[in-house]
Order: sequence, then C-alpha cells, then structure tokens
Amino acid sequence: MTETQRLIRLLLNFRDDRDWDQFHNAKDLAVALNIESAELLELFLWKNPEEADKKRVAEELADVLAYALLIAEKYGLDVSEIVTEKVKRNGEKYPVNKARGSAKKYDEL
Repeated sequence: MTETQRLIRLLLNFRDDRDWDQFHNAKDLAVALNIESAELLELFLWKNPEEADKKRVAEELADVLAYALLIAEKYGLDVSEIVTEKVKRNGEKYPVNKARGSAKKYDEL
C-alpha cells in the first residue's frame, strides 16, 4: 500500500465511521475543496507570505489535500499517475529553454 493509498484509507475510515459518505458526492467534495482553498488564501490576505501562520497554513492545506484525495478516490483516479501525467503535459507546454525564469503562460512564451 502506498502512502497516498494509506491516507485515502484513513480519510475513508474517518468518513465512514461518521456515516458521511451520503454527503460526499463529487460536487460537494469539489465545493468543499474550493472553500478550504479560500480559507488557505485568507491566511495570506494583506500579509507578506512569510507572515502567514505556518500552523494554520498546515491545517488548511491538510483540508485541501484531504478533499482532493477524496475526489480522486470518488473517480477511481490514481493520484501518482494523474500528477505524473500532468507534469509531463506541462513539460511539453513549458519547455525549459523557453519557460525557465519566466512567469508567462505557455501561449505567451
């Protein structure tokens, strides 16, 4: 069992112990992910990045990651596989010789 699979199992056990699967449809998980992402962003509002409370960043980031993992599980997606594939596609869109040191979008390189 991979570490990602272990984390998903931990989340599913937590969810199932509380009978929350009935609330965890893909749409509501995506909405929850967005809300938690906004809570993460809020920690940086009106501050320099280094001023954000690291403990609170960890808490909100854990929520974001948990919902992302639950969405992946809902669709039977292998997290390692989809992230690896996305990095590969991004490598094609952002070749090192054009993108290095640039914040431009791929269609502006």
